[in-house]
Amino acid sequence: MQDPTLSLKSADAHEPPGEVVTRSVQVRGLDLAYETFGRPDDPAMILVMGLGTQMIAWPDELCRALAATGRYVVRYDNRDIGLSTHLSSLPVPNPAAVMLRRAPAPYAIADMADDLIGLMDELGIPEADIVGASMGGFITQSAAIRAPHRVRSMTLIMTSTGSARVGRPKARAFGPALFRKRPTNRQEAIEATLATFERIGSPGYPVDIEQLRSLAARSLDRAFDPDGVVRQLAACLRQPDRTPDLHRLRTPTVVLHGLSDPLVAPSGGLALAKAISGSKFVGYPGMGHDLPRQLWGSFAEEIITLSDRTLAARAQAGNSEANNSVNVGGSAPAR
Repeated sequence: MQDPTLSLKSADAHEPPGEVVTRSVQVRGLDLAYETFGRPDDPAMILVMGLGTQMIAWPDELCRALAATGRYVVRYDNRDIGLSTHLSSLPVPNPAAVMLRRAPAPYAIADMADDLIGLMDELGIPEADIVGASMGGFITQSAAIRAPHRVRSMTLIMTSTGSARVGRPKARAFGPALFRKRPTNRQEAIEATLATFERIGSPGYPVDIEQLRSLAARSLDRAFDPDGVVRQLAACLRQPDRTPDLHRLRTPTVVLHGLSDPLVAPSGGLALAKAISGSKFVGYPGMGHDLPRQLWGSFAEEIITLSDRTLAARAQAGNSEANNSVNVGGSAPAR
């Protein structure tokens, strides 16, 4: 029986369901682990996950639904997470000190954006639709600012501009990330994950605890590195306000945001939509800071609608340019 929550899921998928193969490529001295869905000759779409979260948090079913529409979908582990390089030689700062600007971050969101662009280089992808969730949205914006010709469109999910004036978290959602004791073993890490999603998850879409526990266990079996998560957090805490640069972007964009998000308040998503010319904001009542299964179909529809529109506009512009060239050539005197 077809899953009703994935309205774009199709039996005509370019790549039949099967085992997903994890590969690795070297980018700027780092090994970045990635997985793909669909055919490499289809338009590329890259999914960028958030803070302390591995690429497998992008559900296989959602990835396959996107690929079924004729997209080459790539998901990858950011630095310091999953099967990508963990920068263990770098210091592990105190997050509170970083937030108060009493300690530097070991690296910046811009470095992670350069990782994304480098991954595209190594995979031979000249441009792509980029989908970024939470910290992945920070990375996506930074990539578009640094290399606008590489980012065909942006879908920005539960993220913000980097301005401290918008998207402010509620204390119950963010405080524990700064002050809680880091887990020291697998079971503690699983329980910490469950506790985190209890605080930041969607009140309108109850989470499947066993499914979440299974995802946490899979993630821990791939890698367990609390220090890496702290380094990523430091990069988020020291990110700049991108608003002035976002005003200059002309990248087609849709912003998807939970109206009950306690970690990145909806004002962050609204500020993004206001800053990026021509962008669209979609607010989801009852959605917190996660990706509820019940909304996967809506997410996929928004992502593909934006991608289709952008590709059609590119094709039309290319045809117009070609016609103009023919007209100019036809008016030239014979030699």
